[in-house]
Amino acid sequence: MDITQLYVLLVEPSTTQQRIVRDWLQDFGIEHLSCAGTAGEALTQIQAKRPDLVVSAMHLADRTGTELLQEMRGLSAAEEIGFILISSETGFRYLEPLRQAGVTAILPKPFDQEQLKRALYSTLDYLEPGTLQLGHYSAEELNLLLVDDMQTGRRFMRHILERLGIEKIDEAANGREARELIDHNFYDLIISDYYMPEMDGQALVDYIRNQSSQPGVPVLMVSSRTDESRIAALQQSGVSAVFDKPFDVETLRRMIETVLA
Repeated sequence: MDITQLYVLLVEPSTTQQRIVRDWLQDFGIEHLSCAGTAGEALTQIQAKRPDLVVSAMHLADRTGTELLQEMRGLSAAEEIGFILISSETGFRYLEPLRQAGVTAILPKPFDQEQLKRALYSTLDYLEPGTLQLGHYSAEELNLLLVDDMQTGRRFMRHILERLGIEKIDEAANGREARELIDHNFYDLIISDYYMPEMDGQALVDYIRNQSSQPGVPVLMVSSRTDESRIAALQQSGVSAVFDKPFDVETLRRMIETVLA
């Protein structure tokens, strides 16, 4: 798929902003466009005809962009749709639920045409990531453990991994559940969130490296609040790589290919 083939639903209450973004999308060759002014209108359109991508403002008359995405992820017809948020909000409490629900990209406000284009290509990677190139490994034969306390986060990541060709995926809601699975199963790769109840990502990595029967298994850590000291501590404990939410699917692909090479 090329970006010109995308069907985009733009959710924006401002007619001026709606026109600007629509014109930019058309400049990229995207002709299949529809617009909505509220989240309710957007959900009605989504259920009538599924778009490939929703581009939404944060503040809508009836819901926030965050609430719109969370409702979409609860609908079977919308749980895999790409989602780009346009927002001037930078606070953790605004953005963390979006990251957990699987936002494809977050555009600052104001943003320019080139930033929009990069977000579109990032969404394209999410929609059609292609299969992993693992040399002697076969993606469909990999045993992978996905650890995240948010069900929406696990569902979003699982969708990406399955599109990359990985079929054998176990899930755990926190480090304690993951530890039990690790004690009874062999894994080629573990992807874990950092912030989790009962046993967080750091404690899980410490257990894997120092107490489990598979201390050498590659571990990728996902965190929406990375800082240099935490990254350093994770790397010292043996994490293969750390990446942020929202993440670029191509980055995830390269990380997996690198750690399994």
